[in-house]
Amino acid sequence: MSYFNSRRSAVVAKNGAVATSQPLAAQVGLQILQNGGNAIDAAVATAAALNVLEPMSTGIGGDMFALIWMADTKQVTAINGSGHSAAGANPEDVISKGYSSIPNNGPDAGLAVSVPGTVDGWQKCLEKHGTMTLKEVLKPAIDYAENGYAVT
Repeated sequence: MSYFNSRRSAVVAKNGAVATSQPLAAQVGLQILQNGGNAIDAAVATAAALNVLEPMSTGIGGDMFALIWMADTKQVTAINGSGHSAAGANPEDVISKGYSSIPNNGPDAGLAVSVPGTVDGWQKCLEKHGTMTLKEVLKPAIDYAENGYAVT
């Protein structure tokens, strides 16, 4: 017997489902699936939509990591969309300043800043396992950004 009182009802789907914290973003993923895209296309489109619809919770200025299960090969693929260090950054500079690791606060905290890797990660997901282009899956998010959406 469960004592967890959830306000959400169970959802059952035959051909796919999309779950997000924002209903419009979930709808984006469903539209991608309904238009012939696969789960990877839908995931990237949904993530991009969340960048517009919930900018306080997610954004392209960070990192992206994905574990993708391919049922046909029964293999997991890992996509690392973490950012790279700035071109001028090197371990010798960190050590010469007296640090044993990259500082995350203080006057040298900028050494910890990386180039955002989210969009590159999305592109890698689509290239390896998607059926649509980045331009195609970003279209719904761009439409929301340009035309707006109802808020409560």
